[in-house]
Amino acid sequence: MNLDKLFSSYKIGSVSLSNRVVMSPMTRCFSPNGVPGQDVAGYYRRRAEGGVGLIITEGTHVPHPGAANDVNCPDFYGKKALLGWSRILHEVHSAGGKIMPQLWHVGLLLKAEIENLYDEEGVIDCKHVGPSGYAGGMEKKIKKTHSEMSLLDIQEVVLSFERAASSAYKMGFDGIEIHAAHGYLIDQFFWSKTNRRKDRYGYNFDARQKFAEEIIIACRRVTSPDFPILMRISQWKGQDYGARLAKNPKELELFLAPLVDAGVDLFDCSQRRFWETEFKDSDLSFSGWVKNISGKPTMTVGSVGLDKELIETLYGAESQPARIDKLLTMLESNEFDLVAVGRALLVDPEWTNKIKEGLFDELQSYNPEALNFLS
Repeated sequence: MNLDKLFSSYKIGSVSLSNRVVMSPMTRCFSPNGVPGQDVAGYYRRRAEGGVGLIITEGTHVPHPGAANDVNCPDFYGKKALLGWSRILHEVHSAGGKIMPQLWHVGLLLKAEIENLYDEEGVIDCKHVGPSGYAGGMEKKIKKTHSEMSLLDIQEVVLSFERAASSAYKMGFDGIEIHAAHGYLIDQFFWSKTNRRKDRYGYNFDARQKFAEEIIIACRRVTSPDFPILMRISQWKGQDYGARLAKNPKELELFLAPLVDAGVDLFDCSQRRFWETEFKDSDLSFSGWVKNISGKPTMTVGSVGLDKELIETLYGAESQPARIDKLLTMLESNEFDLVAVGRALLVDPEWTNKIKEGLFDELQSYNPEALNFLS
């Protein structure tokens, strides 16, 4: 395997990466009351020492009352949480790594059965918000659970992303990633099934991009022109893997153009399997289409380095290390620029160094039990 390009340097804005391997954001829920501790700092440092070019953190809640659906996921606001992130930043930079927080608002994608967020009539009784009050990832199960977000609600959420971006910039993080995928709040604005507004935030395809545009512009306003702003996007939702925002290349162009104009530097293109083609009569993956249409660099993600995709392993299947020949071929053909590795890095902090040194027999298999602790 020719690993030269995978381990070549790459620059995003003002940040130079030593190679193209990125630790993908993975929700871990090891931050009690939203505060990441020394164990989380050690977890990220080990991946930096293991050779990744960039770490994108697990999703971190922006400072809005309805941003979270799990009290053990980390916040990116408040004195205690930011002190925790300051320690993590120090550990990663001390190990020679680069790190960007993923800024996250769950919207109405909630764990109602766990958090008991519904009242007796099945209406959400909390501070969570969604564009039109429709919750649910499966198209046939979407229901009205909340009132439509007011314009003030929208302004407050945009401000919450701005504040989080400002904190990341002032603290010395290497950039940010905005989570706009998988059926969470920004994606709820993108999708016509959950965004049924009749105002400037939802009456047509372009209007459904307006919320994300304002967030990107706000984040840029409090950082700098060369501070990297990444955005994670996906076609699928957390409970509906067949969902599609764009059904063809023309719709994808309409979807991407406003985000590019607003200032996204790189798109993190989430697929369940990185090699799968996106539209018929083409061999291009989702990341390939996004790169070609937007003119922006892209990052691929989805079952890199493993022989089974995420959902199979969530049902208990063990996933063995897989060769990355196809990945390298697609990278060489410029279908994408960076490679995000998730579960393979979760179970094996040294995955990147082992690949670089050709120690393929030493790669570890992935077992879903790895989700129960920080290795």
